[in-house]
Amino acid sequence: MVDNCFNNYSKVMVFYCNRLAVQEFPMQIKLFDSELKVMEILWEKDSATAKEIASVLGERIGWSKTTTYTVIKKCVDKGAIERSGKDFLCTPMITKEEVQQSETAELIAKMYNGAADRLVAAILHNKNLSEEEIDKLKRIIKDLE
Repeated sequence: MVDNCFNNYSKVMVFYCNRLAVQEFPMQIKLFDSELKVMEILWEKDSATAKEIASVLGERIGWSKTTTYTVIKKCVDKGAIERSGKDFLCTPMITKEEVQQSETAELIAKMYNGAADRLVAAILHNKNLSEEEIDKLKRIIKDLE
């Protein structure tokens, strides 16, 4: 139920036991790990031809040209990439920040019952923070107040 909602609506209904929570997501596109690999190239370069993307991913992770083109087509079909011209110039239609925000919101909704503080507590509990990291976190919290 939830996965279908993420693909189709900007408001996602997430069921928790007997209560319903509505979570706003700024982006309607759900990208899989393979699609994120293609998007990373485009976010680095702003735009690239399908051939350039295939070359980079071939070098980085050993993908064939066919695999890369298949994943690019999935991204185009989802609206994450616009492809134009005879060279198949690919341009990202969503920003990395939008994807990060959406993925984070989905994680908080799914795993922490919508409670962002529980996510932060889990992260902090599992990591030994340096003084510098602690100071950064204090500044972030102060800026939010």
